[in-house]
Amino acid sequence: MYAVIETGGKQYRVETGDVIDVERSVEPDDGRVRFERVLMVSDGEEVTVGSPLVEGAEVHATLVDEVRGPKIKVFKKKRRKGYKVTRGHRQELFRVKIDAIET
Repeated sequence: MYAVIETGGKQYRVETGDVIDVERSVEPDDGRVRFERVLMVSDGEEVTVGSPLVEGAEVHATLVDEVRGPKIKVFKKKRRKGYKVTRGHRQELFRVKIDAIET
């Protein structure tokens, strides 16, 4: 069984037992995370696609760790003006383990 969830503006295909990194836009409740924006659910034989969401479907996960994503460099330049700016960014992420997919 797998599901496609949406969180932080991104979509993830998850199965029970998967460990994924999601943006910190979700709020963990005592180490538990609930994803209510489920776009699709499949049980191996039947596929249920929502329009836009599957009614009554939820994905439950457990917070494993708080991590930071890879460092990226942001470089801006305007040619012939002498303007150059380099900045960096690292996204704050939650590492979660998918516990259950409920339909």
